[in-house]
Amino acid sequence: MAKGLLVAGFNYSMVDAGEFNDWYDTEHLPERQRTPGFINCVRWAGVDDSKVSIATYDLESRAVLHSAPYLAIGRDNLSPWSKRMIGKAQRLLRIEADQLIPGDEVSRLTTQNLMIFACNVKPDALPEVQRWYREEHIPRLSKVPGCVSARFFHSHAGTHNCIALYEIESADTCASEVWKEAAITPWTIRMRPHLNDVLRVVLRRYQRNAA
Repeated sequence: MAKGLLVAGFNYSMVDAGEFNDWYDTEHLPERQRTPGFINCVRWAGVDDSKVSIATYDLESRAVLHSAPYLAIGRDNLSPWSKRMIGKAQRLLRIEADQLIPGDEVSRLTTQNLMIFACNVKPDALPEVQRWYREEHIPRLSKVPGCVSARFFHSHAGTHNCIALYEIESADTCASEVWKEAAITPWTIRMRPHLNDVLRVVLRRYQRNAA
C-alpha cells in the first residue's frame, strides 16, 4: 500500500510567534506523534520568510487520516487552542495525499532543507502530468548532486492536488544551474501551462531556539 502524506502550512506573521510555536511544539505536533500510523512529524520554516511554517507527516497510508485515533484529535475535534491558532494564521496549504513516486519511501530525516512544489492540475491533464513526473521529472531531479530524495504525491483532499517533496542538502541545491538543467526540458515546458496555483517554497528544518 502506498505511503500517505499530510502537509499543513501557515504564514503566522499575524500571530504572536511565541504562542504559535508553543502551540505547535507542545500540543499540536505531539498529539500527532502519538497517533498510530504517523511515521514521522517534522516542522519546517521558510528560508526566505521565517514566519512560513510547514509541517510534513509521513503516514503508513492515507487511511490513517480517517482512523478513530486521528479523528479524536483532528478535523471536527481540534482542540480550542488549535482552532484559535488556525483561525488567526494564514493557511498556505493543507494536503492529504498518496505517494505515487516511488510509492513507499518516507522522509530520510538526514537533511536540513526541503523544497516543496505544490500545484493544482485539471483532471484531463492529470494523467500526462503524472507520467511526466514519473518518467522524467523525478528521475532527473533525484540525480542532481545535493538532492537526497525526490517524491511525488497525488492529493485527494486539500488546497492542491499534486505535491512534490525534495530533501536537499542545502537551500542552494534547487537554485543551481545543474538543477535548472535537469528541471527544464521540452516536456517540462509543455507541462507548465497545466500547473496552476503553484506554491514553491524552500524550507529549513525548524529549530525552536532559532525560531
